[in-house]
Amino acid sequence: MAASGRTIPWDWHPGVIPDNVVVEEGAYIETTYSFELFRGQSPEAMRIGRGSTVYSGVMFDVGPKGRVDIGAYTLLNGGRFICDELLEIGDYCFISWNVVFMDAYRLPFDPEARRAELMRAPRRERRRLGEALSPKPISIGRNVWIGFDACILPGVTIGECSIVGARSVVFEDIEPYTVVAGNPARFIRRLEAEEIDYNEC
Repeated sequence: MAASGRTIPWDWHPGVIPDNVVVEEGAYIETTYSFELFRGQSPEAMRIGRGSTVYSGVMFDVGPKGRVDIGAYTLLNGGRFICDELLEIGDYCFISWNVVFMDAYRLPFDPEARRAELMRAPRRERRRLGEALSPKPISIGRNVWIGFDACILPGVTIGECSIVGARSVVFEDIEPYTVVAGNPARFIRRLEAEEIDYNEC
């Protein structure tokens, strides 16, 4: 990545790439605005793999204990990455625009507790919500394609070489070589051997 220190020469936003974000050779980040909500505190809170692309519109909303690992040659074309524990995306993945990954719910389900938390938020720095509630890691296998406006909920594992249709809501694991779509996401079909390049999977 052609960058001057931890800034990006072509960037419209006057930000920096956080020191604990590892950017591997050939990776491209369009703007540091993608890190505006990044609060990760671990020594390697994030890794962007070799040759991967992070376009404008991506937002890494990473909490203090969160870790994000993006594989090699993966393209993030937009989306929100809400991570309070662990979010792993494999090599050769394509993430379409407006996809949301969330490894935790940041508000309680109980209406009274949720109301109380929303009333506390305006008194916090940048009006942030409190600690995440029981985060559960998300794992995306190699060569996965996730269509636009999809939502991947806490604890989900998506197997390699799978496809998630546009605007799907995924709340349970998806087996490898599977096409799913819908709200909630449902099984559409298995990918057949002749449809899969096993050199890439």
